[in-house]
Amino acid sequence: MDIQFVNLHKQYRPLKDEILSGIEHVLDGMHLFLGENVQQLETEFAHYCGAAHGIGVSDGTAALNIILRAMDIGPGDEVITVSHTFFATAEAIILTGAKPVFVDIDPATYLMDVSQVEAKITSRTKAILPVHLYGQTVDMDPLLDIAKRHGLQVIEDACQAHGAEYKGRKAGTLGDAAGFSFYYSKNLGAYGEGGFISTNNDELAVKMRKIRDHGSGVRYHHDLVGVNGRLDEIQAVVLRAKLPHLAAWNENRRAHARQYNELLKGSPVVIPTECFENTPVYHLYVISAPKRDELQAFLKERGISTGIHYPIPIHLQNAMEFLGCKQGDLPVTEHVVSQILSLPMYAELTDDEIKYVVDSIKMFYE
Repeated sequence: MDIQFVNLHKQYRPLKDEILSGIEHVLDGMHLFLGENVQQLETEFAHYCGAAHGIGVSDGTAALNIILRAMDIGPGDEVITVSHTFFATAEAIILTGAKPVFVDIDPATYLMDVSQVEAKITSRTKAILPVHLYGQTVDMDPLLDIAKRHGLQVIEDACQAHGAEYKGRKAGTLGDAAGFSFYYSKNLGAYGEGGFISTNNDELAVKMRKIRDHGSGVRYHHDLVGVNGRLDEIQAVVLRAKLPHLAAWNENRRAHARQYNELLKGSPVVIPTECFENTPVYHLYVISAPKRDELQAFLKERGISTGIHYPIPIHLQNAMEFLGCKQGDLPVTEHVVSQILSLPMYAELTDDEIKYVVDSIKMFYE
């Protein structure tokens, strides 16, 4: 059996005619940036999240960077975040001139350990940037309480959390602003790159719209120095075609996770821990596995593609040497990355495919 880690063909085929028709319409009009599809997507995805404002941008990194810039975060400032995430989380901070300050993760959920945040706050701290990793939200209420007491902004990295909920509220509405990625493999993915910002702050929304388009609100009138961070119309067509299916796709992912959980009972691997008040969307299904590398190689031989998200923590990356971090600074993060393995996860997985994956895992340990 050949089981891909993500199978985009299965998702594309039922939507093919609608997507191609939409793309043809865009090309007929040749209004390629910030046109009707981007504007409609901004309204539709903001409504889906429950946010007052939505801003389409070029990618998830740009989303986070634009938020930080709009909050006037820059040289000399510090932003508290985690090292166990994709590199772009810290990269977006550094691109403003600010410094990322890392806290460790919870050993069960692999999410920000909120209990460690307050000790990292200094006079230079301007914001906290929690990452809703793998499709599950951080425990936000205590984090928001810390931020309020210290006068800090909260920026959600929701790049893997399209539709995830915390106590009935969707990711993207829990902090002051949130950045999403529409990278092609995400729960809601473009056919290339794309990103999104959500916020309930009216003033921040106006400023972020300008920053994403060279600091301009009216063409050739530049109120500040911005970036070229615009979402294009073709990607917006793709995303609009997919958005009505997102809730059902997320429910499929949760059903797949439940099947994995049930079938993996009694095996040596540790299944994902769900926070009681969360509704995760399983962008990734991540186990902790003894002899992880050997297991991954065995599964590959059996035709099963897997991933490791992420093998080297950000604080130990060569590009971060200037921060002065060292091995041992974040012991939970460093241990977790030696054990984790992402199994195939996408809405169109079949029961037989999941059973084959689990049977193969059990075969390896036997």
